[in-house]
Amino acid sequence: MTATTGREGQLWSRCAGCASLLYRKRLRRNLDVCPECGEHSRLDAPERVAQLVDPGSFTPLPERPAEVDPIGFVDVLPYPHRLSAARAGTGLAEAVVCGTATIGRQPCALAVMDFRFLGGSLGCAVGELITRTAERALADRIPLLLVTASGGARMQEGALSLMQMATVSQAIAELRDAGVLTVSVLTDPTYGGVAASFATNTDVVLAESGARMGFAGPRVIRQVTGRDLPEGFQTAEFLLHHGQVDMVVPRHALRGRLVALLAAARSGRRPALTAAVPRQESPSARPVSDATAAGSRPVPDGGDAWETVRLARHPGRPTTLDYLDTTFDGFLELHGDRLGGDCPAVVGGLARLDGRHVMVVGHQKGHTTGELVARNFGMASPAGHRKALRLFRLAARLGLPVVTLVDTPGADPGVDAEMQGQAAAIAENILCLSVLPTPVVAVITGEGGSGGALALAVADRVLMLQHAVYSVISPEGCAAILWPDRGAAPQAARALRLTAPDLCRLGVADDLVPEPAPAAHHDPEGAARMLRDAVLANLLPLLDVPPATLVRRRRQRFRRFGAARTGLRAGAR
Repeated sequence: MTATTGREGQLWSRCAGCASLLYRKRLRRNLDVCPECGEHSRLDAPERVAQLVDPGSFTPLPERPAEVDPIGFVDVLPYPHRLSAARAGTGLAEAVVCGTATIGRQPCALAVMDFRFLGGSLGCAVGELITRTAERALADRIPLLLVTASGGARMQEGALSLMQMATVSQAIAELRDAGVLTVSVLTDPTYGGVAASFATNTDVVLAESGARMGFAGPRVIRQVTGRDLPEGFQTAEFLLHHGQVDMVVPRHALRGRLVALLAAARSGRRPALTAAVPRQESPSARPVSDATAAGSRPVPDGGDAWETVRLARHPGRPTTLDYLDTTFDGFLELHGDRLGGDCPAVVGGLARLDGRHVMVVGHQKGHTTGELVARNFGMASPAGHRKALRLFRLAARLGLPVVTLVDTPGADPGVDAEMQGQAAAIAENILCLSVLPTPVVAVITGEGGSGGALALAVADRVLMLQHAVYSVISPEGCAAILWPDRGAAPQAARALRLTAPDLCRLGVADDLVPEPAPAAHHDPEGAARMLRDAVLANLLPLLDVPPATLVRRRRQRFRRFGAARTGLRAGAR
């Protein structure tokens, strides 16, 4: 925004986005966002702090930055003169404001960068201040919030400014190891060494609407490559589409998103068991035996297997997003694998279940043809598996239980998926879930197809909806390989033993979740209630189990599917 004075002496601003002339007081009431076009003007650090934290809660860190001129740098002016001018012009001691505060009564440590101060550049003093803020977060066991606005590392401090990327990143790594949440908010602009370190290596990365982020700036990229850049290149929306940020948040919603994230982190460290469901030990929390392998309730006889396959694939069947709207509360979706993709076939994020924060990850199909195509029919790409992996690891760091909702024909069978390491991505998910030190409950809600399903279903408890299926291959695929033609799919379905009653008897599934008659898509709300009750009944007994015991019993659960169960013995020929 640019300021101007009207005929009556009132201060006005002209929007840099749409050139509208805006009354300054109105603009301030709208958090410096143009009410005409939504252009987000830049905020200085004190303004940002005032907008985000609870009134009167901000306490600056006692440390003041040291006077630093490590290499005696001189260009047109000596470096100390530039520092003095920046301090006089901004009223700040350095390019970052650090302290502790509460946001929605949730405590946090925060470091807010100010682009006015030498372009928000990262020098030794800035790195030291942010590192000390991270150390304060570690000492107090409170989340760390970083608000970035920077052109990159500070040239006037040479290689020592480059070292700050590693210094701050190591402080964030310590918080990660300790299970303390770290969140960054990218604002316009965030480039260079800041973008390539602490701005993007936090647990959750938010981008304010209108933010731009990248390592190299667009002008440099054009000069080096001689190519035109894609439309919207390096904008917040571009970053979201390419899996680089968890969400894009308009300024008026930013505080609310942060409150939800901080509350989830606090919940994970201080579990409060609900009394809504009677406490009883889960079968998976006892030593594994054939008696516990068949599930926790009598298993009814299933209907025709092929008819069950048809029901599991019904386009009206509730999807993961439907259950997130009904079974769970307050879903906060997190996006991206941080490597370049945000697979629409996998959705995940933080939610609440009976007042408890959980991490929910599931396959998403859709109901209409357009939705199914847009979501790739629920078939995850490597980016989808890696997004899930990132969320599993975040849940473990925050001490949150994981609930997965499985509904996929299988992993993406395309050429691109193979080139991007589909097999390795699935393998890494299976390995991660095998050792995840937090409770995991998986629910097969529709189709559970092959390794694409197992990548989300290595769990302490595996539940299946009454009309769900779970199989090594689709009936059509099995028929095409082992029968003369694909017309034998119904016969293959029966032979594969893929229904919930079959798999409960085999011990692959621990419990069968009833559906409203005749099937879930006839009463989605009723299905949601049944799913909620089943997940709670299976999750709550796991919450008091020590992490090492959880992992050991999870391994035992899957170990029982080996040859020993079929009566084979070591050394048998």
